[in-house]
Amino acid sequence: MMAAHPWGLFAGFLAVFTLQRISELLLSRRNLERLRARGARERGARHFPGFVLLHTAFPLVLALEIHAGATPGAAWPLWAAVWLVAQALRLASMAALGERWNARIVVVPGEPPVTRGIYRWLRHPNYLAVALEFIAAPLFFGAWATALVGSAANAALMTVRIPEEERALREAAGL
Repeated sequence: MMAAHPWGLFAGFLAVFTLQRISELLLSRRNLERLRARGARERGARHFPGFVLLHTAFPLVLALEIHAGATPGAAWPLWAAVWLVAQALRLASMAALGERWNARIVVVPGEPPVTRGIYRWLRHPNYLAVALEFIAAPLFFGAWATALVGSAANAALMTVRIPEEERALREAAGL
């Protein structure tokens, strides 16, 4: 049975979330330097601050909703499982892309899109992972409003990012 006041669980989640995002930004910066040395170009830099804001605000809004009384419901094991699936998708995406993985849209002219690993089956597995996270993490804690607002904000940003990334990948591949 889940505790009525999930602050200990939230502290654990926040530590994992923060460590994950910081390590991803560091990896992204390292990969960006390597890719730039190969002639890479960044696309869509104007919308990147929106993602930084979203991923910064997300745990804060979640904390506010928990403070306001959100508590895990009976479906918390399902949401924990969905969150774990999201983590597996993220790791599979990063493994398949290798040094081409980045938090930004970065392409090397002449290189085609990656089609190995998880990319054999899914076009944007990392974006699916984030979408699942923005649903599952809040619902694990019973925070319906955060799931709704976070998911809507992420979806709005994705309507800009995915078309921009698709254009960049086509242009880089010479298509």
